[in-house]
Amino acid sequence: MKIHPLITTTEALRDLCARLAKADFVCVDTEFMRENTYWPELCLIQVGDTEEAAAIDPKAPGLDLSPLLDLITDNEDVLKVFHAGGQDVEIIYNLTGRTPHPIFDTQIAMMAISQSEQIGYSNLVESWLGFSVDKGARFTDWGRRPLTERQIEYAIGDVTHLAKIFPKILGRLKKTGRGHWLDAEMEKLADPDNYRNDPDRAWTRIKAAGRNPAVLGRLKALGRWRELEAQDKNLPRGRIAKDETLADLASHPPKVQADLAKVRGLSPGWKDNEIGRRLMAALAKAEPLADEELPPRTPRGAPLGKEGTLVADLLKLLLKIRAREIDASARLLARSEELELLAGGVRNLPMLEGWRFNAFGKDALELVEGKLAFAVLRNKLKMTHIDEIHEGMREEAAGVVLSTDADALVANEPAEDAGAGDGEAE
Repeated sequence: MKIHPLITTTEALRDLCARLAKADFVCVDTEFMRENTYWPELCLIQVGDTEEAAAIDPKAPGLDLSPLLDLITDNEDVLKVFHAGGQDVEIIYNLTGRTPHPIFDTQIAMMAISQSEQIGYSNLVESWLGFSVDKGARFTDWGRRPLTERQIEYAIGDVTHLAKIFPKILGRLKKTGRGHWLDAEMEKLADPDNYRNDPDRAWTRIKAAGRNPAVLGRLKALGRWRELEAQDKNLPRGRIAKDETLADLASHPPKVQADLAKVRGLSPGWKDNEIGRRLMAALAKAEPLADEELPPRTPRGAPLGKEGTLVADLLKLLLKIRAREIDASARLLARSEELELLAGGVRNLPMLEGWRFNAFGKDALELVEGKLAFAVLRNKLKMTHIDEIHEGMREEAAGVVLSTDADALVANEPAEDAGAGDGEAE
């Protein structure tokens, strides 16, 4: 693979993008700083395919990023490959108002072909390519110029390694037939709505108890106020005020500005300064949230109680067993809160739809409906259908010898099948 020198001119970037536009896929990564700012500061962009790779310096004087951004967001013929690409996509959206499409995220893909939940890049490289990535440059100051050779080499490695790994992951996906599992996940990653910093929607990111229209109306006003302050000052939201502070102000609004000095999480100086006045003005203009803006009611089943909690625990155990059997991420199959809702009687759940129903939801539903049971088979905990147990009992009554285990929840398989393998899916 050809590694280009650091690209700092529009002409070199345009030539690179013209070649990459003919590739089947392009791996993309970014280096940025955001610890002290609202807007992520883009410091480096790395791109590459199977033939060549380069790092681009977005801080280079006079450099026009348009050829690269057009390739990433407008070229539908080239697949854009990321690893844990959410923040990279956010940066691209901030620059263009568009998101990469079509898109593929290897971290998400690994959840469909292994039990990995959120595999890191270094672990991904080690598992697929068999060597360790040098992490020495990971936490360097990417905003400082000039960049060192070590920084550039480290950064380019993020796309050169990925260009070798992606075809292997794609081949595994094709072999397992699980590519369609990821369609909705990739579309979600590319959805521009996930990256819009709409001040009027900022409150939806803040955890608040209940659906009281007056409280939520104040929270909406405070969320908008904080978002505008953070954007104007280019500071992280938390530097203006923490989420829990806004939630507390919405639930217990101060009557006068002087009361802000008593609010935990705010500076005492806010009792008479300009930012405190703007906060109080936002609260004064707050109106109760309209019915159509109220968050949907969380689906609730019957109170679980002790027995229902045990059922939920059995569902979680079933999820672990199934994830192990099919070698897929438990988190991709179902979420813990879904299992508790299913135990409580709720049926309108993502895991009971589409491919998730076939992979896990069907068995989960049969478990709560008494059609499925746990069994210890050859010292492994597995699931078995009740009708299979009854068939085994009939065979036993007919003279077939069963191998039993006193610690098993259900009888073992007939001894005559002992050499047939453990029955796990390949």
